[in-house]
Amino acid sequence: MAKESMKAREVKRAKMVAKYAAKREKLKAEGDYEALQEIPKNASPVRLHNRCSLTGRPKGYIRQFGISRIQFREMASKGLIPGVKKASW
Repeated sequence: MAKESMKAREVKRAKMVAKYAAKREKLKAEGDYEALQEIPKNASPVRLHNRCSLTGRPKGYIRQFGISRIQFREMASKGLIPGVKKASW
């Protein structure tokens, strides 16, 4: 499980990206790169990293479900994800 501080940091970055999104687009359209440099670094959407919503794991993330591969496998085996069942042949 990821540290709570890492999860909180990602949430903080996501809020900052949303806050400055319109301003960033406006400055980019104008070509005002000096003013764009004044915006905080964490306001850049490139700095966001997908994490599992249950454990906070940064690797093995499945976008469609918003969880890591490990949690996906456990939940699918228990039948907690609708429409997903274990393949066997």
